[in-house]
Amino acid sequence: MFLTLKESTFYMKTAKIKSVLFQALEETGKLLKNSLHERNVTAKKSELSIVTATDMAAEKIILDLLKKEFPDHSILSEESPAMGTAPQRWIIDPIDGTTNFAHTYPIACISIAYEEYGVVQLGGVYDPFRDELFFAERGQGASLNGSPIRVSGLESIGDALVATGFPYDRRKDPDSYLAIVRAFMMKVQGIRRSGSAAIDLCYVACGRLDGYWETKLKPWDMAAASLMVEEAGGKLSDYSGGPFGLENIQILASNSKLHADMLEIIEPYKNIALNQSI
Repeated sequence: MFLTLKESTFYMKTAKIKSVLFQALEETGKLLKNSLHERNVTAKKSELSIVTATDMAAEKIILDLLKKEFPDHSILSEESPAMGTAPQRWIIDPIDGTTNFAHTYPIACISIAYEEYGVVQLGGVYDPFRDELFFAERGQGASLNGSPIRVSGLESIGDALVATGFPYDRRKDPDSYLAIVRAFMMKVQGIRRSGSAAIDLCYVACGRLDGYWETKLKPWDMAAASLMVEEAGGKLSDYSGGPFGLENIQILASNSKLHADMLEIIEPYKNIALNQSI
């Protein structure tokens, strides 16, 4: 069977995008590994949100590469103003888990997603400290270091291992966030808090975690890893069970089988933070 010219062009374009995505993750990963023990905090964006010199250096590596290879594409990256208005958009978190990284705690990653017309098509998350590369392509599944991954098959919420994170405004309303943790604590086997939303979502995708929830994430925290969950057979929604989108202020991810149980636990808190900003 021969490909049409249109199909051939599509596959060539996709192959180039993948190649550049992998190159950006690899080059940035080397930087993170070499910089972990420098404790190079340079600024505070808020009381609890920090930026390191490595954040800026990692972002520069990625942006320079993307601008060279795809000068017409738009870019949304955590440490820079949004660039361009093209429907082809890269969504970047140069270090997800910056607080961990700044304390030389080796749970952090680089997250890069490629989106077209508002739909994420490709996503890569690289944890250089464990040398784990998670990758997903819409309609083609998800993988870890080249091997296919699937969400867990767990059906009992009482046996579940779940994870969460806390937004940067947590000191303003700690009781609300802790109330959700308590509700889950009474129902599941265990709760973890890694400090990296992208890693937590990838762990749901590969079955290390059975579920995850958090409020007030940004698109760059979720873009690549949410595609990982979808392509690995998981489910995403807001706290009410509504559709998930990158602009959502809430994310609930599961292995699909436990989604209804997780929604039932979190339902009393579904309006938390909806009308607040960080």
